[in-house]
Amino acid sequence: MIKRSAEPLLWMVFSAGGVVAALVLPMLLFLFGVAFPLGWIAPPSATHLASVIGHPLTRLTLVVVCTVSLFHAAHRFRYTLYDGLQIKHLNEIIALACYGGAVVGSVASAYLLATF
Repeated sequence: MIKRSAEPLLWMVFSAGGVVAALVLPMLLFLFGVAFPLGWIAPPSATHLASVIGHPLTRLTLVVVCTVSLFHAAHRFRYTLYDGLQIKHLNEIIALACYGGAVVGSVASAYLLATF
């Protein structure tokens, strides 16, 4: 029996996270970190934001954005430690710490958005 690796799945989530990190997160950071505080664009009211976040599709989208971004960062950090610092003997511990942190962060984001 051939042992299958989870590597293709991890690379798929890595690439999806890279797309989200490159396209979605900068716009959100620009809007909520620069444009709204400086008054360049009129900020939405708190009730409007609460109603937008209250929609199930918005919550699902935010959980997906958080999840794929965290797994992208975990995969990038893992290979930075593995290849860049040449600590290949700690591969299992590094993978567990990186992807475990991404799982914990994803579950935390899902919990926080579910209880909002």
